Amino acid sequence: MVSVRSVVDRVGPTLLHALQVPDDSPAVADVVIAEPGGAVTLSAGDLVLGVATTGPEDAAELVRQSAAQGAAAVLLKPPFAAKPPVKRAAKASGIALVQVHAATSWAQLVWLLRTVLDALADESEDLDPGSGDLFRLADAVASVVDAPVTIEDTNSRVLAYSARQDLTDPARVATIMGRRIPDDVLARFRSRGVFRELSRGRQTIFVPAQRDGTLPRLIVPIRMGGELLGSMWAVVAGPVSDERAAAFADAAPVVALHLLRRRAHTDAQRRASAELLRGVLEGRANPRKAMAELDLSDEPHRVVVIEVTGGDGRDAEGLRLALLERISQGIGSRPVATELGGLLYAVVPDRPGPGGWAEL
Repeated sequence: MVSVRSVVDRVGPTLLHALQVPDDSPAVADVVIAEPGGAVTLSAGDLVLGVATTGPEDAAELVRQSAAQGAAAVLLKPPFAAKPPVKRAAKASGIALVQVHAATSWAQLVWLLRTVLDALADESEDLDPGSGDLFRLADAVASVVDAPVTIEDTNSRVLAYSARQDLTDPARVATIMGRRIPDDVLARFRSRGVFRELSRGRQTIFVPAQRDGTLPRLIVPIRMGGELLGSMWAVVAGPVSDERAAAFADAAPVVALHLLRRRAHTDAQRRASAELLRGVLEGRANPRKAMAELDLSDEPHRVVVIEVTGGDGRDAEGLRLALLERISQGIGSRPVATELGGLLYAVVPDRPGPGGWAEL
């Protein structure tokens, strides 16, 4: 059974926000686009996309029709989803109401929702963040642009790379070996304004060859719903044609969907782990069972408790993330962590040497 809540959680808050999800919502079966004008024909469990909604009353009527036919949820963009008549109709009809980010492409959302539905219906599908899907996609993009490619996150960490990296330069080799752009190389690209352009635009960026022998780069930002998710970097021999640059840019939305899918799965896992750890700390969960569910190594562990003080909410959140990153570097993996009573709790191995509490 695939629930509305699980679909929203898997897609993630960047694109979807659940305004109302009744406890007795039917299981999700398919994704349907509501065509403009007249009545809609639906099946039980449909996710109904209000693509052609023109006003609050129109949206409210779609909600009522969808509920009457047993649909699981209606998805609308701002401002209609949050309008009082629409919310009242959803509440009275007992149907889930989900708001879609305004900048999201409906076509891309249909593709993503169906991908998520397939994955949730068959949890044996490999959705691990380290799966080969992103590497295969990197190879496909490389064939389009005819150049070796890396796919990187917003922190310049390498998520995947294509074949033919032997045709690149020492900077690219060091990037792949270290799984991130080296600091000195990063500084050179930053001095040329590359990251400033990435943060602001959607177009490809060409960086000429550099004096140290670094080959030219063709770079494209990866965005979805206005959010920068990462970037793709191709090592090219020189300036490329407009057609090649356009083909490279056209691949970005597809990569964005994969990155969102990857992040949504990781976020869902972390939320579940955090809730389980919170249950142990509060005495609601069995520690031994939790250890097995959290896939912790069979050895003693220590709970590290850190109080984050000072600054506003955003500063505190940034500090918490930085602390988790430092702990991750120390133990070699992302720790099981949660927040409780304003404190950050992280579980780390209690052993001497690398990867243990002593090193931290």
